[in-house]
Amino acid sequence: MRSYAAHVIAAALLIAVFPLAAQTTANSNGQRHRERPRPSNLQVLPKDISAQDLIATMHGYEHALGVECSFCHAQNPQTHRLDFASDANPHKNTARTMIRMVNEINTKYLATADEDAPADARQATCGTCHRGNKMPPPFVAPAREEHGPSPSK
Repeated sequence: MRSYAAHVIAAALLIAVFPLAAQTTANSNGQRHRERPRPSNLQVLPKDISAQDLIATMHGYEHALGVECSFCHAQNPQTHRLDFASDANPHKNTARTMIRMVNEINTKYLATADEDAPADARQATCGTCHRGNKMPPPFVAPAREEHGPSPSK
């Protein structure tokens, strides 16, 4: 009886571990890592974006807005994990609109800006306005001196 139970446990472990082993690969250094599923439901970002570039882009959005992934991505109620393909979170569609807006600003307007200006001055990002905040902070003009223009240098 004891050996039967041991075999059942061993078989259960193999069945449970085998799918995980099939989802892992070795990188060039021989280190094993779990493969990520191909991104789906990409509506603004390139459909052929690499997983590495997609993650770097998403981390850029996180930093520019001072948020976590769950700010835009909905949680799957059954797995309690983020469902990156889901459109259930309305912030995700707002983000898509904002990405389109930034892309248009860059390609239609800033691409024709002064060529002598530094490249980063001709490129808008989420951080240009958000500066690490979920909502862009209101612009407050600096106080002006009442005594006329500044002396030239």
